[in-house]
Amino acid sequence: MADLFHNIMRGGCLSAPDQKPLARPDGKWNCGDLDMFISRDGTWFYKGSPIGRKELVCLFASVLKREEDGSYWLETPVERGLVKVEDAPFVAVELFWKIDNGKQSLSFRTNLDQMVTADSDHPITVHVCPISREPRPYVTVRPGLQAKINRAVFYELVALACTEDVNGRTMLGVWSEGVFFPIDDLPGDAA
Repeated sequence: MADLFHNIMRGGCLSAPDQKPLARPDGKWNCGDLDMFISRDGTWFYKGSPIGRKELVCLFASVLKREEDGSYWLETPVERGLVKVEDAPFVAVELFWKIDNGKQSLSFRTNLDQMVTADSDHPITVHVCPISREPRPYVTVRPGLQAKINRAVFYELVALACTEDVNGRTMLGVWSEGVFFPIDDLPGDAA
């Protein structure tokens, strides 16, 4: 961990000493695989060891980007390096619910203490396994980056859910900032 932090502080490439960075057309150095990994529970690892300093993880998270091909990169103004992500880079660990002038607002706190309010720019999406029907809920934190909504927070969302007709289908979902976010189809006999 010390060598990674040292490389960042001296402005060098984030890569391992034996890797040769490659200059990109945009002038940034491509440092390759950083040997960083984000597990599905939101823990960040470097060279197989958890990064214990939350402040350092927050620093890395502030420069995390996602490419169109689904790959994740730490990207500074002069260099970038590949990070492996098991599921989503963040986890939504707490839900804040309020109604103001009849309009519901749902805000989430992530494992890195980022706050995000579900709206048209930060949608809630739920992927449902077609076989098990198990939901995998997410909220967009910033473009290309999502937080997986943990089970306890998802149960809170379900408790706030209502039904709406969406394109001729009765859907169970939640409202936030004037936008309806479907959670799942409502079975025909439950409507």
